[in-house]
Amino acid sequence: MGLQNCGLNTDAARRELNPHGTSEFPCAGYLCRLSDLPTDAIIWHRHEELEIIYIQEGTMKLLVPGEEYHLVKGEIALINSDILHYAIGDPFCELHSAVFSHVLVSGGNTTAFYKKYVYPLLAFPGFTVWRTGRQDLAEDFQAAFSALETDAFACEFTVRERLSRILLSCFQAFAPQLPTQRSGKNTDTVRIERMLEHIHTHYFEPLQLSDIAQAADLSERECLRCFNRTIGDTPVQYLLKHRLLRSAAMLHSMPSASIAEISAKCGFDHPSQTVPPLLPMHAQRLPESARLEGERVTRFPEACPRYTETLAHDSRPGLRSRSTWRRDAPKGHTRRTVRGRPPSVPASPNGSRFR
Repeated sequence: MGLQNCGLNTDAARRELNPHGTSEFPCAGYLCRLSDLPTDAIIWHRHEELEIIYIQEGTMKLLVPGEEYHLVKGEIALINSDILHYAIGDPFCELHSAVFSHVLVSGGNTTAFYKKYVYPLLAFPGFTVWRTGRQDLAEDFQAAFSALETDAFACEFTVRERLSRILLSCFQAFAPQLPTQRSGKNTDTVRIERMLEHIHTHYFEPLQLSDIAQAADLSERECLRCFNRTIGDTPVQYLLKHRLLRSAAMLHSMPSASIAEISAKCGFDHPSQTVPPLLPMHAQRLPESARLEGERVTRFPEACPRYTETLAHDSRPGLRSRSTWRRDAPKGHTRRTVRGRPPSVPASPNGSRFR
């Protein structure tokens, strides 16, 4: 079975599109290493599946709309289905995650497991993230993750049993508050989803704050408050980060394009807005001295001395190469190391409610 090698692939509403596991066994394991730079974060996304994150080393910041969690080594976080979330090192972490459909545990929407335990938990609006430092549950997760990673004998039984224990413990924690019927999303969640979808669809256009606010029928002031309450950024800051991420993706998918061309395609007025964050990636992609020195030095001399590249490839199997940043370079420089970093993604109960 092994760990799944998969990058984040989302639609305009930030829903994950890649499958996790198979229809016969809807579960996948991922290993990620994150630094504290935005370019290395697991960007805002959501999926129908549940997700369990275990912090193997370091510390991590996990964000969901309106909430922030600082997870430390040995802690577990269980994320509910269809919850927007974002993760970044704090300042560095190695995380193990399992993304799985509730069907793995419940057996389907008509079973007693689903009706008595899984559905009430998934339907509870108070359950976005459940965090625990219990040693027994950490051991359960490590056993499940090891079974996924090594494809041990009868690993399917091990994974289902261990993840079921964690999910049942979460149910017990919320049991006194659980409703019998699913509640709708709160107002802020509906609004932020509409505004993010508008940004992801129109990021290459000359967007203004008023355009983003209008997507959710809000005033500009209420739009700012909604962003601050849910994801902790202003709309303009989020738009800038999204444009930079799209620019970085285009650098790899359009090897013949210049930074100026990519800047224009992503909605920037001038290449200088993208040079500092994208120049190291551009240098990695085009190592030829003529092209590198031509664009890097003659056009952007002020940015050139700030970056130092060191490439080292993680040889662990099943990992996708992804940039991780370290701040141990000499003063005034940033050193980048390429390390393994597969993202996480998740599944659903009745097909309509989840992702």
